[in-house]
Amino acid sequence: MPGHKPRVLDVGNCDPDHGSICRLLKKFDADVGRVMFVEEARKALAENTYDLVLVNRLIFADSSDGLPLVKYVATEMGPPAPPIMMISNFEDAQQRAVEAGAVRGFGKSDLNDAATLELLKQYLTPSKV
Repeated sequence: MPGHKPRVLDVGNCDPDHGSICRLLKKFDADVGRVMFVEEARKALAENTYDLVLVNRLIFADSSDGLPLVKYVATEMGPPAPPIMMISNFEDAQQRAVEAGAVRGFGKSDLNDAATLELLKQYLTPSKV
């Protein structure tokens, strides 16, 4: 929709990775919310509307798996659940996330790749890309 500023929820990334993700998402003029735990993400999703959720494969704060959040968003939230992407360099983690209902994500090593921008364009309204 014209004038829509995309909203993204970043779940479980450490400060340096969160900063890198925010720099990437600035290209889409996105507002980025941040939570550190899966339960915080569930609460944020209940209280807010997001265009995209990015979840770390391993939640930085407690080393828990991000996959339960993927399953929650994909199967329990109900419409209109936002798309959720796993952030992981590992192909097996990406595959498990997709099988659990995520859309194809990307790895931290791919943050500056043109393919990552193209992937995100599918879910975020670009403004500066």
